Amino acid sequence: MSGHPEQNERTEVYVHTEKTQKCGQCGLLSMEQGAKVEDITTVRATYVQPKDPGVRLKGSRLELLEKHLTETIREKLELQLKPAPCEPEYCSVTQESFTIQGFVPLRERVTPVHDYRSEESITFWSKNLQHIQGVTPVRSLVAPFRKCSEFSRPISERLDEPSPPPED
Repeated sequence: MSGHPEQNERTEVYVHTEKTQKCGQCGLLSMEQGAKVEDITTVRATYVQPKDPGVRLKGSRLELLEKHLTETIREKLELQLKPAPCEPEYCSVTQESFTIQGFVPLRERVTPVHDYRSEESITFWSKNLQHIQGVTPVRSLVAPFRKCSEFSRPISERLDEPSPPPED
């Protein structure tokens, strides 16, 4: 065994060929190159499927009787475990609060007929016009929201005019 160290070492075979990439290394799983891989596992080999006897084990009357008994027992258990819901009490706020003995409802007075074309509509601002701060006084109550130009007239011209109506 004398000689070059390269001869003493195991020579490496180039394993990255197309055949080894496709089929793998030869001799790792089996020594036979053309051997077929087993498709039966140990679980499949040991499991035996139960066989049906091929004849009826119970009669049709017995099957019907068992089915009827299981249904009746299930219904009884359902009634015991989940009792029937009680009748709901329908109570409304009207029944509790607004039905008072001796109460006589009164109708509101009928207001006169208004002409919507000529009369000013009643709004929050038209009702509270006298109480709004920072608004110039109203000259005519018929048209309270028309443009008021009193702030642009000199005070000397305004002194002769009557004062606006007093606030409530």
